[in-house]
Amino acid sequence: MSSRLIGVGVGPGDPELVTVKGVNALRAAEVVVVPVMGAADGRDGGEPGRAEATVLHYVAAEKVVRVVFALNERTDRARREAAWDTAGERVAALLGRHGSVAFATIGDPNVYSTFTYLAQTVAGLVPGLVVETVPGITAMQDLAARSGAVLTEGTEPLTLVPVTAGSAVLEEALAGPGTVVAYKFGRQAAEVAGALARSGRLRDAVWGSALGLPEESVRPAAELDGAPLPYLSTLIAPPRRDGGRGGKL
Repeated sequence: MSSRLIGVGVGPGDPELVTVKGVNALRAAEVVVVPVMGAADGRDGGEPGRAEATVLHYVAAEKVVRVVFALNERTDRARREAAWDTAGERVAALLGRHGSVAFATIGDPNVYSTFTYLAQTVAGLVPGLVVETVPGITAMQDLAARSGAVLTEGTEPLTLVPVTAGSAVLEEALAGPGTVVAYKFGRQAAEVAGALARSGRLRDAVWGSALGLPEESVRPAAELDGAPLPYLSTLIAPPRRDGGRGGKL
């Protein structure tokens, strides 16, 4: 029988936002892998990640395996590649002993997820590997619900931008139509606030971090003061909607 690797989206942090299908996949898998940050020497740093904390609401701790990833490594490519290779080898070994392994990822496994890189690596190590994904609630959906921001109306497009790609990418998106969602903008909060002001979108924009967790923060973007925010902060910048109900149809 083929080995199965299932990427399961567990949402942005609130355990109540894991789908029924996601819970069933976590419980059905023989092992659930969760990504954790590594220490400077590459070993497990000890701190539980958001995915792990969510998973433990639904499966026993002895079923969970922590695997170190260079989650935020952007400057040292060799270290990042080595971490991915090591993680892939670890998961491949688990698949050799178990029929199915689930990988829990925050948000959705097909939206800026570490699962993409893991699946590519493991597929090269495990012949006949079957890769599946279970969609998860994204941070932009959760922030829209918690803030009251409407993501799209009528014919409006929706643009999702990782600010780690550079502020110019965000500026270009804000100059276009429709809502702009920015991920991972916390370390560039000052640049983001400036871009919103120049585009005329500051008034209606909102940002949030740690959604569904005790330290949750959901605030108007107009209150951004340039201070750094948590790395995984999310921004929603809607377009001006002055046409009344159904004005964008």
